Amino acid sequence: MRTSPGAAYDLGYHVVWCPKYRRPVLGGRVKTRLEELIRAKADEHGRQIVALEVMPDHVHLFVKPHPKNSPSYVANQFKGFTSHHLRAEFPHLRSQLPTLWSRSYFVATVGAVSAETVQRYIETQYERTPKGDGRA
Repeated sequence: MRTSPGAAYDLGYHVVWCPKYRRPVLGGRVKTRLEELIRAKADEHGRQIVALEVMPDHVHLFVKPHPKNSPSYVANQFKGFTSHHLRAEFPHLRSQLPTLWSRSYFVATVGAVSAETVQRYIETQYERTPKGDGRA
């Protein structure tokens, strides 16, 4: 439970997004840097990251934001910030893709009862994928 002036809340969003054409470009140094950028953006806005898993062709994020931030706002902030920095730092991403991220994303609200389940799901992505292909 978190509090702010005039509010007590416990919100969680499970957000999933993919590179354009679901290309498997999120490995190695790109993966490491993407994780750093997501954590930096979360810290900047006081959002708690409960779980984060970067797969070769998609990202799973379980984040606890402030209630004034809509799910679309949260998703688009992470996508815009990370795209800007990754494309500047890794020129091959600019040459391989017209834009880094697909326009779409998935987001679901997570209640306190199912938060543990979502966290476990995200943290075990590699265990459930056949031969580590990265697909959810």
